[in-house]
Amino acid sequence: MKDVLHPRLSIPATVLAVNVSRGGLPKQPVGTARVDMNGLCGDGHEHEKHCRPDRAVTIQDIELLDEIRLEGFPVAPGLMGENLTVRGLGVQSLSPGDRLVFMGGPVLELTQARKPCYVLDQIDPKLKEIVVGRCGFLARVVQPGDLQPGQSITVERGGLPPCDGNRDK
Repeated sequence: MKDVLHPRLSIPATVLAVNVSRGGLPKQPVGTARVDMNGLCGDGHEHEKHCRPDRAVTIQDIELLDEIRLEGFPVAPGLMGENLTVRGLGVQSLSPGDRLVFMGGPVLELTQARKPCYVLDQIDPKLKEIVVGRCGFLARVVQPGDLQPGQSITVERGGLPPCDGNRDK
């Protein structure tokens, strides 16, 4: 198991926000959420394609949201539909098959880089193009548990070479 440190800041990877909605955007922050094999309890999806075990949880880096916001787009934790907003993980540099172990919580396995969806048009019609390769990751639940802001994250490498978010799986 490897503790992940943000390359520029040397800080451990942590959960910044846990977000859920009944379906659609935005997902709202919650103090804690139970994670079962289907994802975060109380989190719904408007599109059937998202109701699959290999797409149970979505993860996004705050550093990427900060970049996108500096480019003029009004994004923040949960607004692009992610369940987990993390700091210091560098999720886009990870690979399918890598596992995220949340201290005292669940274990998630990354399944594929997340691709932009037309629902982002409600934020800005140009956003889909801007976030290609910076949209986070989808994950399946290996071990249920509770998630909350402040939890540290360790990574068990086991995946394929890093994915740039443009390949179909």
